Amino acid sequence: MIPKNISRKNEPKRISLSYILVCIIAFLLGCLATASILLNIQARSTLHSSTQYSKEFLTETRCLETTPDNKNPSIHSILQNKRLLIAIAAYDFSQIPHLEEVLDAYHDVCIAGAAQVDVVIHATVPYPVTLLDLWNARFPCPHFSLQIVLKPASLRLHLVDCHRQLFYDHLQQYDLFIYSEDDIRVTPTTIATYCYETKRLEQYLTTTTTPTKYQPADFNIGIVRYEYNYPANVIIDDKTRHATQNVTRVYWEHSGFQRPVVPNAVKDVLEDDTLLQQKYFTMSNHHQGMFLATRELLTAWQKRCNFHIASNRPGKGAQPTEGTQRVWMSSQMLYGCRHGCCVKQLLPKDRSFGALTVLHLPNKNYRRVGKYRQREFADGTEVFQQPSSTLLTDMELHLGMRKVWPPEPQIPYRGIRMNIMIT
Repeated sequence: MIPKNISRKNEPKRISLSYILVCIIAFLLGCLATASILLNIQARSTLHSSTQYSKEFLTETRCLETTPDNKNPSIHSILQNKRLLIAIAAYDFSQIPHLEEVLDAYHDVCIAGAAQVDVVIHATVPYPVTLLDLWNARFPCPHFSLQIVLKPASLRLHLVDCHRQLFYDHLQQYDLFIYSEDDIRVTPTTIATYCYETKRLEQYLTTTTTPTKYQPADFNIGIVRYEYNYPANVIIDDKTRHATQNVTRVYWEHSGFQRPVVPNAVKDVLEDDTLLQQKYFTMSNHHQGMFLATRELLTAWQKRCNFHIASNRPGKGAQPTEGTQRVWMSSQMLYGCRHGCCVKQLLPKDRSFGALTVLHLPNKNYRRVGKYRQREFADGTEVFQQPSSTLLTDMELHLGMRKVWPPEPQIPYRGIRMNIMIT
């Protein structure tokens, strides 16, 4: 018999459950620490090997952080503190779906950080109060305003002239001015890129050690419109969506020039300034349907060529050499040299060019290139097949919500206003 106070050396030791759990946890923590060290080493190696690429990428895309000395302004911050005045010519409601997309995009500029975005629509027909209320609900940015100015219908095509006096009457109140037709979608990226490229060009022309005869007002950063070349004879739905697999953006306004693209549709802008020639090009067709300009440029163009005066298109006949009145006011008066200001349109040769292209929302003009699409009607007598009456419209939804949840009265009223201009 073995006494109780003598240990049993030959018996195996019993391992408690708590001890096993502690060992498991210690093992997992060790694995985690090892993995973290290895991943950190790999990340540092990858970061070190791609440092030069990262610097080049950030420089090229200008995903900019503004530096304290402001020598390297950034695109993403350049809209901050900017005050924008935007004028849109919208004769009637025939393009109202496009106009709504245009307004959404300019409201995005406010959300993107601009100090103030004021939009003025020049129209000839009054807008329903319910539509104004719907738009008030759609544009919540506190620094966004929309005003509809009613002009006489007798202005007809000269409605596009109204923005000139508007811009120059408020020249000292804004930093950037945009005139546009009612069917061109302009994003914050486009506006920020314009501001950045304008500043970059100005810095070159005013600080370069290489002699140049040019001034900033001799140029303006341009815009190129595009559409999508959908098949003309196909209605896109779930059964035909494969028809869009080859659809792409097309610059239809520049398709009428002979190939090669360079130097026919696209060409060098200058031959007597090497750096400008290396960095910029221009389009043979200068029509944009819109333009952007800084306060400084508008001031200089006023002295250069009376740009503040809305002149009639030159020439006579249904299609003068400088185009229609809207073509003249949006583009040719600025870029044309025969009768206009002869300001040179510039577009960057680097990847910023894509940011300066804008969508022409009707997506119809590309059909003008090549064989015209045959249409049975084109005289206003068309009878269109209407969509289902059960579709929920945005106005129906808006009024339904207003009925159940009426908004509190806004005193004083700070929403959309409509002014009737008799003159």
